[in-house]
Amino acid sequence: MIMRYNRRQFLKLTRLFSSAVGLSAIMSGCDRPAWWSGAAPSAQPLKIGYLPITDAAPLLAAYDKGFYRAEGLTPEPPQQYRSWDAIIDAFISREVNVIHLLMPTTMLVRYGFNFPGKVVAWNHTNGSALTVRPDLEQPAHLAGTTLAIPSWYSIHNVVLQILLRAQGLKPTSKPSHTALETNEVRLVVLPPSDMLKALIQQDIAGYMVAEPYNSAAETQGLGKILRLTGDVWKDHACCVVFMHEADLQHRPQWTQKVVNAIVKSQLWARANRPELAHILSLDGGKYIPYPVSILDRVLNSYDQDYYTRQKAILHPQWRSQRIDFQPYPFPSYTHALAQELKQTFIQDEIQFLDKLSPDQVVSDLVDDSFVRLAMRKLGGGQSFGLPIELSRHEVLET
Repeated sequence: MIMRYNRRQFLKLTRLFSSAVGLSAIMSGCDRPAWWSGAAPSAQPLKIGYLPITDAAPLLAAYDKGFYRAEGLTPEPPQQYRSWDAIIDAFISREVNVIHLLMPTTMLVRYGFNFPGKVVAWNHTNGSALTVRPDLEQPAHLAGTTLAIPSWYSIHNVVLQILLRAQGLKPTSKPSHTALETNEVRLVVLPPSDMLKALIQQDIAGYMVAEPYNSAAETQGLGKILRLTGDVWKDHACCVVFMHEADLQHRPQWTQKVVNAIVKSQLWARANRPELAHILSLDGGKYIPYPVSILDRVLNSYDQDYYTRQKAILHPQWRSQRIDFQPYPFPSYTHALAQELKQTFIQDEIQFLDKLSPDQVVSDLVDDSFVRLAMRKLGGGQSFGLPIELSRHEVLET
């Protein structure tokens, strides 16, 4: 009998076992589907999964601009999902074979669930913010409030907790009916598309999430940006391109074409931000449920002086974009993120992080061979403003 596990079933299992080792033992005793063991189906169309956030822009623009077809691929219309749980389920069941996924979540999938997925490129940099009620003036005022994040395994959770620790605040997942200590902040997980509504209804005091939900709150006067994530972790990756390892192993030419198209889309996006805003918006491709004015604010109307005066930016010398696009997965970031996750509070953690070596993650989770070749065809890293040696030092400052 074939036993198939989706993410919700995995989470039920993790509550019964204290470590990823126990979970791996369960899976090793099961008859796995063919795609789990590495047999990639032949002549499969390109199936893209995405959440309605700007992080998905390169995958969506590559479809809209015909970059996939130009590589000889057969793409199906991108499939939208409301939550990270849903897109993980779809990836594991092979409803989709290319997704953008939160970088910390890729570690959960590969090492927590023991599922063979691989990061093949970054999808974008920065692109997220901490948005709060208009009356909250500084991070210290978050004490005793409830904030939303899109996933426990997200850069949003990592960066938010870096900010909280700097203020002497402690994250907790206490239920809503339980009183908080004076130094506690309650964290809840919500789909990005539900966050603004929760803020309006005063169910939460704020959220840290990808655009355009920060800009939407800003422009409607419903919230304000307290801090931009790219001003805490300089030019961090948020979402990355995630694929099945079986496809990399058994369809390397197909995989290369996919990565070529996405890298080409990122280079195009950097030079065509107004058109990209239109493609993503309700006025264009209807990928994100906001008008072009909101998307244009995110992609084109980035007033660093304004955000510096508002103290949402404390490091203007970094000259970071609100959101930018470049595909190279810097090993230094993967290493630093694996370390940061070890000191990040995560509800229902399955303990695999304690045994996870950052060096192991760098060498095993990411395959940069495809993106290196794709970049070379477009002029190399310099075309994306990257250093020739493709190395960097991670900068984290609150």
